[in-house]
Formats: sequence, structure tokens, C-alpha cells
Amino acid sequence: MKNPGTFRPTAEAAWHTHAADAVARHFKVVTQEGLTPDEVDTRLAHSGPNVIREKPGLPAWRVLLDQFANFMILVLLAAAVVSGVVGDTKDAIAILVIVILNALIGFAQTMRAEQAMAALKRMAGTSAQVLRAGQIVQIPSANVVPGDILLLEAGQVVSADVRLIEVAQLKVDESALTGEAVPVDKATTPLDNAQLPLGDRENMAFKGTVVTYGRGTGIVVATGMDSELGKVADLLDSAEEPATPLQKRLAVFGQRLAIAILGICSIFVVTGLLRGEPIMLVLLTGISLAVAAIPEALPAVVTISLALGARKMVRQNALIRRLPAVETLGSVTYICSDKTGTLTQNRMKAAELRTMSGSITDARSVPADDPWPALMTGLCLCNDASRHADGNVIGDPTEVALFNAAFSAGYDKTSLSARAPRVFELPFDSDRKRMTTFHQKSSGIVAYTKGAPESVLPRCHAAHGLPEGDAFDPDTMLAAAEQMAADGMRVLALAQRPWDSLPDPDSFAVERIESMLEFTGLVGLIDPARAEAQEAIALCRSAGIRPVMITGDHPATAQAIARQLGMTSGPGSVMTGLQLAAIDDETFAQSVTDIEVYARVDPAQKIRIVQALQADGEFVAMTGDGVNDAPALKRADIGVAMGRGGTDVAREAASLILLDDNFATIVKAVREGRRIFDNIRKFIRYAMTGNSAEILTLFVAPFLGLPIPLLPIHLLWINLLTDGLPGLALAVEPAEKGTMQRPPRPPNESVFAHGMWQSVVVMGSLIAALCLTVQFWAIHLGDAHWQTMVFTQLTLSQLALVMAIRVEWDSVFTQGVFRNRALLGAVLLSFVLQLATIYVPLLNPVFNTAPLTLAELSVCIGLSALVFLLAELEKLLMRRGLLFYARRDARPHRQRS
Repeated sequence: MKNPGTFRPTAEAAWHTHAADAVARHFKVVTQEGLTPDEVDTRLAHSGPNVIREKPGLPAWRVLLDQFANFMILVLLAAAVVSGVVGDTKDAIAILVIVILNALIGFAQTMRAEQAMAALKRMAGTSAQVLRAGQIVQIPSANVVPGDILLLEAGQVVSADVRLIEVAQLKVDESALTGEAVPVDKATTPLDNAQLPLGDRENMAFKGTVVTYGRGTGIVVATGMDSELGKVADLLDSAEEPATPLQKRLAVFGQRLAIAILGICSIFVVTGLLRGEPIMLVLLTGISLAVAAIPEALPAVVTISLALGARKMVRQNALIRRLPAVETLGSVTYICSDKTGTLTQNRMKAAELRTMSGSITDARSVPADDPWPALMTGLCLCNDASRHADGNVIGDPTEVALFNAAFSAGYDKTSLSARAPRVFELPFDSDRKRMTTFHQKSSGIVAYTKGAPESVLPRCHAAHGLPEGDAFDPDTMLAAAEQMAADGMRVLALAQRPWDSLPDPDSFAVERIESMLEFTGLVGLIDPARAEAQEAIALCRSAGIRPVMITGDHPATAQAIARQLGMTSGPGSVMTGLQLAAIDDETFAQSVTDIEVYARVDPAQKIRIVQALQADGEFVAMTGDGVNDAPALKRADIGVAMGRGGTDVAREAASLILLDDNFATIVKAVREGRRIFDNIRKFIRYAMTGNSAEILTLFVAPFLGLPIPLLPIHLLWINLLTDGLPGLALAVEPAEKGTMQRPPRPPNESVFAHGMWQSVVVMGSLIAALCLTVQFWAIHLGDAHWQTMVFTQLTLSQLALVMAIRVEWDSVFTQGVFRNRALLGAVLLSFVLQLATIYVPLLNPVFNTAPLTLAELSVCIGLSALVFLLAELEKLLMRRGLLFYARRDARPHRQRS
């Protein structure tokens, strides 16, 4: 090994072979101080952000070019070229203009989705703890630079490659790099072999690996793409982003639809040719019909809806890390939630104080007579919590709760400590389950003992405030403590003992010191339930989602909180970790849907619970915050990590991060997931109904002896106008009333379930029938504007349809006509643009239209209003169960009580 004193490493240095002080000298950093802000700025500018370079996105010009790569668009462009060659320049130009407009809209949609996804990735960035200018600071991991002193703790993802300089039982899971499943014990001593594989470099920790145990400190030696993880990332540049399950289903549907439409269009072309229609007109119309009928934009619209929905969830404190999770949320049937901090406030509070003279539930009403002053003084003095200058109370949550209770009663620790300073203490330990502090008063020494009732009460021979002559019975107070525990409280007993002088610990055994005590009182502490959690749980039940509590807390405490929140119906719905360990999988499978509370469970048992529910066909969301929760989060259908109190590894394993650690936020996310999926269904229904109307209108007309109703330019314009602004505006449609009062959607359910494809056919046929009726009536009357009327009728009918189907089951009027102003604006703009093709003289020759009379326009508007009324009538029949293909009672998944 080289001499550390003269070491001058290169960029490719084997850092594990050199002493820590040599590495520190190379990076010009003092390990006890860290880098200065100026040095950090210089190094960040030189080395760049500590990020793994992702596969670069397509440049804007390539995104725009890809809009023309669709097979049907290429066919249409070929048709435009043919039109130009045969002299039909007007149609060729019109087709090109429409195709370019369509490409520009697709380009805008794609770029917006990319921007939304980039914003989400920025929000999901991890953080790191570093030592800078002598202070420990939390920074985004992207700002870590070479030479930084990085602090590692259990649960964190290592932010950069580091040479370890201090470890305390540090273990790191390096499976992401080495494939080795067993965590590696780390050390700090230099290693001799420069060619050691990564898994054997025990004095190094690498970017992207996970600290599973202990803590450590290291010097950052490589960041970003210079790290070992960055070298692996270079091999992954060709990896493609997987499509969401919904996109895959829609892609398959699109392929099948394309085959069907091409078959229909072929029949249309053959029929037109047999009837003697102009060859070019028939071919162009058939091609235009195929292009207009195939919803090639569906995958892009789905991605945009999911991405925008995910961004909206961030404003509701739910960060989606994986886009498909937005879709998955609509299928959740079980939410398995931790108790502390998620269902409760994670802030202990004194719920009951009891002495020999009675009990109270509000510390502000503590009586002034004995024995209450002795109890409150003991809560203050036998306590390590303290109030800082900013007013915050710092300390163990239990002691903070006792401190606050005493302070509420008017007992200030600072003033009491000044009059009775602590002179000695016997710290708490898990074997004794007690702590004792000794205080010097003017009358001598007073010792205060605090601990578990079963540990303190048997050591009491008397009770403060008990009338003379009455014997103290510890069993009576033990029974009271057990009752308080059964009500979900954590119970502590307080006692005191006067001493003439400070006992000598060397002469007195601890057991003798903590004996002959005088009982002063009991304090029952509880972590209060979140006020919004009860409402959220009720909403879950109405939505057919079963909330289940999984906690490591005491069964009585867990059941009391569950009962308070309305989660449990009785003792039989609670199972402990010991009970779960004692039964086999088959027995557990028979009872898993009956259990509402799991107490004293370990992380491995969480996975077992998830697997049992999934085996029963349930779709499970699981919350967690610790390192050991990560496997359960990954195994669940939706892993939910805590954004405030959670560890980095839990957040990495999760699909959803709660930025406020609140159960109610999960329910909001489920609601938003259902809204997004509902709106995607509405868009598909709207697009497919319009497309089917166009197909049927052109396909049926020749069989009725009518001329081709529409020209290619008409079809392309309708497709552009109706699937453009109104279709996209459906993505922001608010959630319907009753969204959370219906059962969850099975994950394998078709997007066309619950009568949607039948509705598409029925409403498409009705619109086509109205268009053909207009054509027949106008031709019969000798109206020269018949084609413009059919063109207008088909456009306005689809605009009327979108106003009705924006609400799936209920009437638009009960949900609110003006609640989606974006859609109203889009429909109004589309209506104005359609009138422009009719009444702007410059556009008449382009679209082969003529100005309609007021009577002709009124007929088109009136029949379009009829489409709206027919769509509303269809929903009314659905609600009353009079349509065989769509009934509300057929909606998915069994309702849960």
C-alpha cells in the first residue's frame, strides 16, 4: 500500500486501500468540521449535481416528428399527395392543415405530460445529512459534493460513494449493486487489494445502497455518474419506461379496433365503387374515416390524466412516486394502517389522573388540596423533559406529556427545580421499569419514583393523603391501573419517600432505596386519535374499503383507539402477534377478513397479513415508516410511506408518500384515483361514441340509397374539434357525488365494464340516425345545404354528448352544470369554430360548406339538444335498473360492512 502521508490519488483511485486521513487530505476536508459553503459551491460547479443521469428525453423536434409516425397518419399524408397529383389541390391542402393541427395538439399533450412527470421526479428526491462548517445539516442528496462528510443512520439510502471513517455496528444492504442479500458489516481499516470486488470493500459505502443497522460517517469520494451506481446506470440508458396497465389494455383494444375499422372501411370503399362513386372521393373518405375512428391519442390522454392527477395529489399531501399507482388506487379494498402518527396525533397526552381522593380527566382542574400537589410536583421533578427558550418542550414523548400536564395545572418545573434541585438519580431501566430522582429541600431529601404500576405499587406501604388509620391496599390501585390500561391508556404510577440524608448507593442496594414508598397517584396517557381519522374511516367503509390497524402497540391500547375511531366491532376482531404466530396459513386465511386490529406484530408478520388478504382476492394498501416495513410496502399493491417520520428506505419502497403522515390523506388519494379513472372512462366513452356515430353515418348511408354524407375534410375536422379541447377538458372533471359511496373496482376489470360498450353502440347509433334523418329530410326537400347540415349536426351532437356524459350515472343538473368551467369553455369555443367553417366566407371553399339559414341551423341545434336529452334519459333508465346492459347494482366488488 502507498504511504498515506504522500498519497496523491487520481480520479480512479482505489479509495478502500488508503487510510481515512489520507483520503481526507486529498479532498482537503477536516473531518470534524466538514466543507465550508464557498468550497461546496466550487465543488458543485465542478462535479455537477449528485444525480444519476437518466435516459435523455427526446428533443422537441423529435417529439413533433413522432406525431407523424402513426401508420394511419402516414396513409392520410399519402392520400394528400395523391390528391395533389390528380389536381385536387384544395383537398390536399386541407388534409395537410388538419394533419399538422393534429400533430401540434399531440406535441403539446406530450410535452405537458413530460413536464408533469419531471416535476413529480423532482418532488420525490431523497435527502442527506452532512457535516458542513461544523454543523449537521439536511440537504437534498443532489447537492452532496466530493469531500462532504456524510452521516449515515439506519433506514437511510446512501447518497454517494463514501470512504468510511467512523462506524458503530454499521450494516449496509448492498443487494442493489452486488446481488448479495445479506447486509454487509462495515469497518474503517484500509484494505490491501486494490482489485477487491465491491462486496468485499468493507470500508466503503456506495450510492443507492441502504443502511439497515447502526450508524456511520464517511468522506464522499464519488457522486452522480462517477459513483459505482452511476457506472451501472450507464448500462441502463436503453431501458424503456414501462406502460401503465391501463395503457396496455387500451393498446390491445386499439389494435383490435383498428382491424375492425379497417374491415368496415374496406366494405365502405367497395360499396362506394360498386355504386359508381368517384374513386378518389371514395378512397379519401374511407381513409379519413379510418383515421378519424381510431382513437390513436388514447394512450397519450391516459398518461396526461394520470400525470396531472398525480400533481394534484401533491397539493393534498400525497406524493405519487410511481405513475401507475394513480390508476391502482381506484381498486384498493383494504387499507392496512399503522396507528401511531397515522391514525393518532403521535403526541402523548394525560387523559386521566387518579389519587386516593378521586380522579380527574383535565389537568387544568387539579384540586389544590392533598394529595394533588404531591402528585404534580413529582410529575415535574421526576422528569427529564425541559422547555426551551422558544417555548417548545423537548424530551421523551411520555415525559413531555407529564411535563405539559403539570404545567397546565400551574406547576412550573424551572421554579420547582430551583427550590428542590436534583442531587442524585437512579435512571430508568427495562428490568426495574422505574426511575427515581432525589431532590434537596429545606426539610431534607425527597425521592420521587416513577414507573409501571406493577413495578411501583408493590413497593408502596402507604398512600399520600390517605386518612390516618386507613390501610393502603396496592391491589386496589393496581385494579384501577388495569382498568385505565383497558381503556387504551399507558399508565404510570408515582410515589415518593423522604430521606434525612442522601442514601449512599454503595451501601444501599437499589431495591432497598426504591422501597417503603408513599403512593401519590396514577397518570393515564394516551396518544389521541386524529380528529379527521374517524371521518376518513367512515368514508372508507362507505366506499367498500376495509380499514385495518396494524401496530406494535399493546392490544388494549390498539383496541381502544380502534373503538374510538369506529374501526372495530368487538374483542374477536383483534389479533396479537403471538396469536398470529401460533396459527398456520390455512387457519389464518379463514379468519383474515374478520380481523380489524393487529397488535404487537413484527414487520415479517405484516407481509403475512398482506399475502393472506391478496390470496383472498383483496387489493391492499399498506402503510409503513421503518426499514423493516420496506418488504411489506413492496409486497402490497400500494405501499404508503410516511413523509415526515418515515425512513428513506421505506419511502423508496413505496408507491405513495404521505407528506403529512395522515390516514385521511390516503382516503383523499383513493378518492382522487377513482376520479381520474372515472374521467378516463368518460373520455373513452365520449371518443368511441363519436367515432361509432361517424362510422355508422358513412357506412349506412349508401345502403339507404343516399350519397356519401361527408367529405374527408369534414371527418378530419370533426375528429380534431371534438376530441381536442372538450375531450381534454374531461380530464379535469371534478369527482362525482357518491364517488366514495360505491365499492372498489376490481383491478382486472375491463375499462368498458358496466355497460359502457353497449352505451357507445346505442348512443352512437342514435346520433348516426339523427344525422341520416337530417340528410334524408334535406335532400327530400331539395335543400342544397344538406351536406353542411349533416356536417354541423354530427359536430354539435358530439358537443352535446360530452355535456351529458361528463357525469356517468346521475343527472348533470344534480351534480352542477357549471362545476367544470374548462369543459364549458371548450364546448363553447368548439361551437364557435364550427360556426366559423359555415359562416366565414374564406373557410367555405376549404371545408366545402355553405352558410345555413337560421331555420337550418336551428334544426341542427335542436336535434343536438335531443342528443343531450337522450343521454340523460339513458342515465335515468340506468338508475332505475331498466337497462339490461347497465345497472348500478352490478357495480364491482362485494360491499363491505
